[in-house]
Amino acid sequence: MSWIFLIIAGLFEIFGVVALNQFKIRANVWTVLGLMVTFGGSLSFLYLAMRGIEMGTAYAVWTGIGAAGGAIVGIIWYGESRSYTRILFVTLIIIAVVGLKIVS
Repeated sequence: MSWIFLIIAGLFEIFGVVALNQFKIRANVWTVLGLMVTFGGSLSFLYLAMRGIEMGTAYAVWTGIGAAGGAIVGIIWYGESRSYTRILFVTLIIIAVVGLKIVS
């Protein structure tokens, strides 16, 4: 169950990055609420995950999901660079996250 909590925490982290970008574009009450809900949810689920997963592993996987997910969302929704090197390094993050799950 801890790994499911960690994945949910990572997904909230991705939504938090999207909310942060929306706040950058247009700051209003709704974007502030979005930030609070997404990052609050992310940290809450990270806390639940860390009850069953070591801190270092949980934090590395959480940040990896957020970083890779944020980059993928940026490419798909915001037209950010799709260079091969960028995709390569995002892929390496995903491989590292899967590797941490396998060795934990």
